[in-house]
Amino acid sequence: MAKLVSKTYGDALFEVALESGQLDAYWEEARVVQAAMKENPALFQLMSHPKIVKEEKVQVIEDIFAGKISGELVGLLRMIVEKDHFTELDSVFGYFDDRVKEYKNIGTAYVTTAVKLSDAQRAAVENRLLETTRYVKFEMHYAVDPALIGGMIIRIGDRVVDSSVRTKLYDLTRELSKIQLKAGECAS
Repeated sequence: MAKLVSKTYGDALFEVALESGQLDAYWEEARVVQAAMKENPALFQLMSHPKIVKEEKVQVIEDIFAGKISGELVGLLRMIVEKDHFTELDSVFGYFDDRVKEYKNIGTAYVTTAVKLSDAQRAAVENRLLETTRYVKFEMHYAVDPALIGGMIIRIGDRVVDSSVRTKLYDLTRELSKIQLKAGECAS
């Protein structure tokens, strides 16, 4: 159900943004609303509370966002509240964000390394990804995991490239185990 809600509203927002020529503006506004909700957990609790009537929630949306974001986005927020889907707001904007990135050929890469990369190394990784993918820009996310020993793991969507020393050692161990099993079978 949650996926259907996020897809329905996310697609609607994407289509309106595209048709009106306001894709970048709506994209930025959606990020602002999403950040406001994350920074104000009390607001999210208020908007999600089952005992607060919809009319009051709609009024809160109007009071906070009217005049600060586009009328279309305020209307979307109002509709999400009226249909009792406010708890799905983050996934709606996440879906919209993904649609915009796909449309603009912006990839999201998660890079995990054993040690922190320098700025030059980060630039080299991003440039290599730009050369080897269809994306024209990347949103890069870096993490450090000393357990990798060396190398890196790169995840873009559902694709993973794992060149970590940990994985290579694991693969080597598996191969050696197979050889030992085969040698044991031959000796029998």
